[in-house]
Amino acid sequence: MITGKQRSFLKGLANELDPLVMIGKSGITDNIIKEIDTCLENRELVKIKLQEGADLNPKTAANQIAETIHAEFVQAIGRKFVLYRYSETKAKEGKQIILPR
Repeated sequence: MITGKQRSFLKGLANELDPLVMIGKSGITDNIIKEIDTCLENRELVKIKLQEGADLNPKTAANQIAETIHAEFVQAIGRKFVLYRYSETKAKEGKQIILPR
């Protein structure tokens, strides 16, 4: 569980990100879940976009995905949302995101 201060910090970092994963009219599939999981392991912070054909609510989709892959919901703006998850791989490389306390 991240704090409000940590969430604000992550929002600032996410501001510069481009969406890495696009969810289309097929909705949240196993392949989408795997792709987001891989992106989180490699980057820790991922922006995801719901395309126009997707009939999903961004906050609902974000919370569903976050629960499935044990990530944290950071924010949703329009049809985009951001997820965060600590990555052991990035920690070993010394490149993890250091959250404020």
